[in-house]
Amino acid sequence: VFNTYVKQNKVDYKAISEDSDLLDNALNDAKNISVSSLNSKTYQAFWINTYNLLVIKGISDSYPIKSPLDIDGFFDTTTYSVGRKKVTLNDIENKLLREKFPNEPRFHFVLVCGALSCPPIIDHAYSPNFLDKQLQEQTVKAINNPNFLRVNNTSVAFSQIMEWYNEDFTKNGQSLIQFSNAFRSTKIPEDAKVTFYPYDWTLNDITK
Repeated sequence: VFNTYVKQNKVDYKAISEDSDLLDNALNDAKNISVSSLNSKTYQAFWINTYNLLVIKGISDSYPIKSPLDIDGFFDTTTYSVGRKKVTLNDIENKLLREKFPNEPRFHFVLVCGALSCPPIIDHAYSPNFLDKQLQEQTVKAINNPNFLRVNNTSVAFSQIMEWYNEDFTKNGQSLIQFSNAFRSTKIPEDAKVTFYPYDWTLNDITK
């Protein structure tokens, strides 16, 4: 699904809305798959991929739209049957991933909510065997992307992702700047002024 419909970090929702068999078959397979959090990499990869597929499903079913927020209850009330559970998108992100793995902030750079300010979607699935490498790659790309972290000599403007989930990035008393510098090739000055820029909820649509 990702390889067929994702190009240059955007999704061809129009094509999926016209022929959803590939996506529907993948999600039908996911209904009865059981994953245990004890097998952490398989569990995490399954729910990351499932989240991203369900976002595509929800948007393509309502297409054409301008933003995922155009769909009432998109994140918090629409339920899906996957992994032998009934879940919302927020359930996957907050209960099945963040709550179970509170020391893994890199989830925020691979869960793609369908908007331009979300981290970019990749054209392949996350794999248990390569998950740590994939999480690291996507985090490094985001933190070094001048559109995601807008840095000048005296200030840094963070994505609102890092404001909304501040607690995930500031464990053990570290600052957002210290978190970011662990992944950056050019370090941000420790005394830089911190601000947050507005989230762009425009759809990450390949036709735009």
